[in-house]
Amino acid sequence: MRSRLKAWIATTLCVSSVALAVDLSLHSVPLEDIVIDTFYGGFIRLSNATPADIERFRDAIPPIDQPKFIPAREAYGVLERDLIIGVADEGDVRAYPFRILNFHEIVNDTVAGRPVLISYCPLCRSGIVYDRRLGDRVLSFGNTSALYQSDLVMYDRQTDSWWFQVAGEAIVGELTGARVTPLPSVVTTWAEWKQLHPDTVVLSFDTGYQRDYSRDPFLGLDEILNTRGPGILGFPTSPQVRADQRLPAGELVLGLDLGGQRRAYPLQSQGDRVYHDRLGDEAVVVFAIGGSGAAFPPVVNGQALRFVLQEGTIHDLDTGSTWSLAGRATSGPLAGVQLELLPARTTFWFAWVAAFPETDIAS
Repeated sequence: MRSRLKAWIATTLCVSSVALAVDLSLHSVPLEDIVIDTFYGGFIRLSNATPADIERFRDAIPPIDQPKFIPAREAYGVLERDLIIGVADEGDVRAYPFRILNFHEIVNDTVAGRPVLISYCPLCRSGIVYDRRLGDRVLSFGNTSALYQSDLVMYDRQTDSWWFQVAGEAIVGELTGARVTPLPSVVTTWAEWKQLHPDTVVLSFDTGYQRDYSRDPFLGLDEILNTRGPGILGFPTSPQVRADQRLPAGELVLGLDLGGQRRAYPLQSQGDRVYHDRLGDEAVVVFAIGGSGAAFPPVVNGQALRFVLQEGTIHDLDTGSTWSLAGRATSGPLAGVQLELLPARTTFWFAWVAAFPETDIAS
């Protein structure tokens, strides 16, 4: 697992033809803690990297800038159990399979007229959607091939600032300290997403690149992390991250950042469950089923609802309606009602705590 894509060793790196110059004098983390993956079992610390090094590995993992989509009924290569990032906004419903994101990590897209960044780091299992708008700018993102805290580092093509993916924060360059806004999304199985959104489209395997999307080079990574820690990945993480054993490193969590509080909701070790919680002044409910999760305000038409998990199905105690993982009432008096999906980050625990070390954990 030392290289993110051992399957690529026999392929030619795709190098960007646009030469930009990141301003290394501006940074919020030590440059030596950011490392450029050479894809051959080693890395170059940014503090030692030459401009040629930076340019050589830019977009070696090629982002998708002109995504193509197909109807769900034509997605023959996506298996029912496959994980996807699902986005639904004003009737524009899209799924981005991990099978594709493993080899691209970044999709610059527009959903319901909003410029969005679909970001995914296979080493962190971090599927996060961000708004690409920052003030009056619309950013587009590429891949530095670098990692910070063993997490994807992106760059924006407008200023060549470098961005820490899970935090959504610029850590090097002109925009250092700026943050992009996370958007509502769900990481779930293709089967679950199709059932909820039969009219969804899905990112096509016709990406313009020759990749073996039938393979998952990162299968079983969570088990390795849980037994050996993030150091097994071969990229630096801080002593604080390595020492934090509140959860196993490879525990998948849903992370919320609301009301000035950050909290992680375990999606595996505590089994399937419903979390009722409060962050700051905001009441939230988190559905955690089958290793996937989603968060919502527990309110419909001004009425606060109480949710429970009974025999594998989510019910609310107030109307007796049943609910899907993605917050839609599937039967009962509220059938068809959709809870408001909150922005969240789904990721391995080590990556969440690296981005937000002051986090606590839901119990």
